[in-house]
Amino acid sequence: MMTEEIAPLRDQINALIERNRYLEAQNLQLRQESQLLRNQIQSLKERDRDEKSMLAKKLHASSLASNCTFKEKQLLPDNYNLSSKQKVMRLEPKAKEPRVPKPPPSLKQLQATQNVKIDGSQAPPPPPPPPLSSKLQGGGPLKAVRRVPEVVELYRILTRKEGKVDAKTGSVGIPVAMNPREMIGEIENRSAYVLAIKSDVESQGEFINFLAKEVDKAAYKDMADVESFVKWLDEELSYLVDERAVLKHFPHWPEKKADTMREAACSYRDLKNLESEVASFHDDPTVTAGVALKRVQALQDKLEHGVHNIERIRDSTSKRYRDFKIPWEWMLDTGIVSQIKLGSLKLVRIYMNRVVSSLKCEQFLDDEDLVLNGVRFAFRVHQFVGGFDEGSRRSFQELKMLASK
Repeated sequence: MMTEEIAPLRDQINALIERNRYLEAQNLQLRQESQLLRNQIQSLKERDRDEKSMLAKKLHASSLASNCTFKEKQLLPDNYNLSSKQKVMRLEPKAKEPRVPKPPPSLKQLQATQNVKIDGSQAPPPPPPPPLSSKLQGGGPLKAVRRVPEVVELYRILTRKEGKVDAKTGSVGIPVAMNPREMIGEIENRSAYVLAIKSDVESQGEFINFLAKEVDKAAYKDMADVESFVKWLDEELSYLVDERAVLKHFPHWPEKKADTMREAACSYRDLKNLESEVASFHDDPTVTAGVALKRVQALQDKLEHGVHNIERIRDSTSKRYRDFKIPWEWMLDTGIVSQIKLGSLKLVRIYMNRVVSSLKCEQFLDDEDLVLNGVRFAFRVHQFVGGFDEGSRRSFQELKMLASK
């Protein structure tokens, strides 16, 4: 009789101990983040101090220079006047040497528009591209994914008991205030800035014409080639004092195509980074379950955000990409998106396995909330991917058995 009464108490004590360990780990993490923030504040203070010191030195040097100029003028004869040409040379910066551009990167594949054969005859034009589709294509990496109605059914049962549904909360961005010091510096250096732009316009015309021709004839089949070209173009344009201000003086500059290539390269690189991040993600058994689940949720948020952004702009941008001879097939669900969704299936398996192991070890006092969170996450990924693969279905069945107890 005594043993039966002690057993529940022992379980509660073990659960409290585990809860205490979890809270201590959270507390340690918060202390580390607090220390990191304090270090960042101290670094910003030191940087601000250094900037103030540099500004004071510049003002002091400027005052000394003005005094020296005044003394020099006093030593000159009264009838001595600088010529207008010499005065202009004092104001105008020394013109830069014309830039000799590096050659653009070599292609990894043949150019998309190369239709001329070796014998000089005209090759037939390429076939029209297949129609865009926002749905998953059969035969791709997600061909093993099947919808699991039990996921939706269990999610609805548990959320009905809970009496509420999920609601995503958005964060309102706070605009970053402009630095008054930067505004003052811009005003003070305006004259030199305008003269530097004028110098680039006059001396770098041949260099800019060469870049314009390279952008106009750029045509690629591989996004890796586009990335290399954009990197090369940015490095060359960084030679100018202000890219936008200088290029607007050249009406023939292909601004729309250059910006579109940059946009495509940036979007492609973001998706590839997400693919690499989820591929390298692994569950750390030394981390508490609460922290591990939050990490999985945070990464899933990034995956969904990246895919939704591509799906939102896909129909409108794909035509522009085709017009400018930029690859666009990577935006389809059969491209990188499918690999990212396979990564989501990996995350949901990690999440459900963590929940199941925590329930078996009785690490949490409130098992119902843990089960509900597990089912919610499973439902979320199921809807995002369009189903589960075999491994995800097995993990869900195990979670469902524990939820039914």
